[in-house]
Amino acid sequence: MESVLEMDAVRNFSSLNYLDSQRERLETIIGRDAVDFISDYVSLESEFTKLLQTTSRFNIESLSSSGIVNIVNIRRVNNIRFLNKFFESVNQKLPKEGIFIGRAETLMERRKRIYSKFPKIISYPHYFLDFLVKRAFPKFNITRKLYFFLTQGRNRVLSRAEILGRLVSCGFEIVEETEINNLLYFVVKKIKDPAFDQNPSYGPFFKMRRYGQHGKIIGVYKFRTMHPYSEYLQEFMFKKYHLKDGGKFNDDFRITTWGKWMRKFWIDEFPMFINMFRGELKLVGVRPLSRQYLSLYEPELKERRFKHKPGLVPPFYVDMPKSLEEIMRSEERYLDSYEKHPIRTDIIYFFKAFYNIIVKKARSG
Repeated sequence: MESVLEMDAVRNFSSLNYLDSQRERLETIIGRDAVDFISDYVSLESEFTKLLQTTSRFNIESLSSSGIVNIVNIRRVNNIRFLNKFFESVNQKLPKEGIFIGRAETLMERRKRIYSKFPKIISYPHYFLDFLVKRAFPKFNITRKLYFFLTQGRNRVLSRAEILGRLVSCGFEIVEETEINNLLYFVVKKIKDPAFDQNPSYGPFFKMRRYGQHGKIIGVYKFRTMHPYSEYLQEFMFKKYHLKDGGKFNDDFRITTWGKWMRKFWIDEFPMFINMFRGELKLVGVRPLSRQYLSLYEPELKERRFKHKPGLVPPFYVDMPKSLEEIMRSEERYLDSYEKHPIRTDIIYFFKAFYNIIVKKARSG
């Protein structure tokens, strides 16, 4: 095994030649706590573990695939310009079940760092400009080129949800994540080939893949209330967090601050009228669900749902169920009534839902 970290800048380690082990070298760079965490998942002295300090996917692609089981990269992913391509290259070099470990500064930690570094009179405008250029600009086609011109893709602002979602989209399963020294450390395992998604949802206006009538996949339009790539974390969220009342996830870190405000006033739902005008949704009906959420449903109810067009206003707002079981029973009652008297049922459900939303302030989460 090579006794030094493979890296972009060898000079960073020229003063460490007196150290005897990979672990000692690594501790001088990232600290003992981080090394202890990494050592729980891979052997740093193993010939099957590649230790890297790189932001270039070409350095990954130049590695020999023979004998690589684990890859540890200590460069923050914030400095990797073509991040998905980098993760895809790591995926291709690892065998099935191979481990990849990396680290990043999250959006929350970045904000804490800026606020603690400067007095308030400077930190607030500093954070606003940082957010505008490095968080907002990459989201819009009109400003994306300017962003990369100004930053060259370095010191990118990434949320925890986006980092984990990108990894999942690139064929990894999240094994563990933790915060050490104000950085997010992640451990992921290769379980499949990357999705190679050419059109990931990234901007403020996007389409969600949902099941429509006859089981057809439709793109449901919405204003973004979650961090980019959050849609890839559905299975992870279900495994790690319990569903709360109303069928939503507890402590859903994928929802942005402004997203909570938009949901409160239904602003995120407005673009769904496009789907209604296109004939993919109707005004009242069962929700158009994602693959992961629909997999929790009883097979018989799935089949019944596919017979009908989903709706903008679901029966949820009439019955206000608290659990997944209650949600399914609520939908069954709606479908029983709709299949007998479709027009009358939708009129009754619409006005009952309208009353609960306006008067009782009913919300889905």
